[in-house]
Amino acid sequence: MGKQFWRLVVAGGAAAVFTAVAAVPAGAAEGGVSFSRVQVNNGKPIVIGVSKEVAVPASFRMATTHKWKWPAVFLYRRGADRLWHAIETSDCIKVSSGVCDFNETMYFDPSVWDMRNSEAGAWRVGAEVYFKGGGGDADDKGLTVLVKRHSRLTVNASPEPVSKGRTITVTGKVTRANWETRKYVSYGGRLVSLQFKPAGTAAYTTVKKVYANGSGNLRTTVKASRTGTWRWAYYGNTTTGPSTSSGDYVVVR
Repeated sequence: MGKQFWRLVVAGGAAAVFTAVAAVPAGAAEGGVSFSRVQVNNGKPIVIGVSKEVAVPASFRMATTHKWKWPAVFLYRRGADRLWHAIETSDCIKVSSGVCDFNETMYFDPSVWDMRNSEAGAWRVGAEVYFKGGGGDADDKGLTVLVKRHSRLTVNASPEPVSKGRTITVTGKVTRANWETRKYVSYGGRLVSLQFKPAGTAAYTTVKKVYANGSGNLRTTVKASRTGTWRWAYYGNTTTGPSTSSGDYVVVR
């Protein structure tokens, strides 16, 4: 997504649009600037659907003797190929002379910017600053963040109500975000957990695990023993986020 622009909101709400000053170097920072204490989304994956903007927190420390305009951390791979839609940084939170802490929010909006499904996976974390008078500095921070496609699950348990000892059939479907079509599509072959929460309790437990068919459809049967709620849970992978279905309450008589 290197051709996308940055929208960096600075002190006073003034917005600036600019492009990269340079490809991100593979080693330590150059040019009299150092970045440290870099965090993105508290180390957790970033999960993006097809329409809702996702706001991702980040923070970092910058030390420099240069007069600067806009520092930020961002995601990149394949040299200067970058992933962002907008970045907002705080004012300098002064630590000492020439040293500032910053809080940042990265915004990803799949309803506005085109995203490719192939972009799901690991992205490196870089840090960058633009100097007053031109130029700047970029640094590879040696961190990675997983960017994942959002997944969804549905559930239906029947019959409702059911006699004790009879068979309950639980069905559902696994889908995930297609960033290119901006729709949710079948996600076949996933291993999904069927979970049950007895009435009057707070926790779900896994009853069995079921593979979705090629169309993402789930189907299994269980014996009716207690009144309670059934749901499906998918734990995700390196390109797809986890999800749980809503619960379907079944009375056992």
